[in-house]
Amino acid sequence: MIRALVADDQSLVRLGLKVLLDNEDGIELVGEAADGRAAVELARSLRPDVVLMDVRMPVMDGIEALKLIAGDPDLAGTKVLMLTTFELDEYVFEALRGGASGFLIKDTEPAELLRAIRVVASGEALLSPTVTRRLISEFAAAPAARKPHPRLAALTDREREIVALVAEGLTNDEIAARLVVSPATARTHVSRAMVKLHARDRAQLVVIAYQSGLA
Repeated sequence: MIRALVADDQSLVRLGLKVLLDNEDGIELVGEAADGRAAVELARSLRPDVVLMDVRMPVMDGIEALKLIAGDPDLAGTKVLMLTTFELDEYVFEALRGGASGFLIKDTEPAELLRAIRVVASGEALLSPTVTRRLISEFAAAPAARKPHPRLAALTDREREIVALVAEGLTNDEIAARLVVSPATARTHVSRAMVKLHARDRAQLVVIAYQSGLA
């Protein structure tokens, strides 16, 4: 059972998500928050698997709440899925660097939202091609901002190659096909790279890849 927490200052949005999640097998809504500070407090007490976090909220915005959750060792198993009005919201890149596992547009179809929750809960990244392109352009525009990860030397050559492919947005199956290995082998390499780099999930692995110049 995937345990979800919803954080949004609009009561109608929270109600809509509650109705959707309450009627979905395998997903349980364990809490609701109307601001970022309440979201952090609930995350710490409820330990949800996924937090659906609005960006703009009173008291504390979603970006600050995200950083507190992502930076809490006790919440290492909690993934944050940011809710944005526009995919190229000015805060998208900041949220990705802050530890977001993905982004979801508020007018997303219900079936896609449910799929997104499951994808993020499984440890995958939810990054659309548009967001990935923006990530590339950000680093291309400011190459001086690149800073190799301190644990980069711990990666094998194959793991470096794998991380670069993850940064391209490839799935494990696509990586396996590119390198002519089994999906299980690709998955193992990705997992080992995440452990060595202390990455929470694939989204953070993508950021590390660009910051370290692997992508």
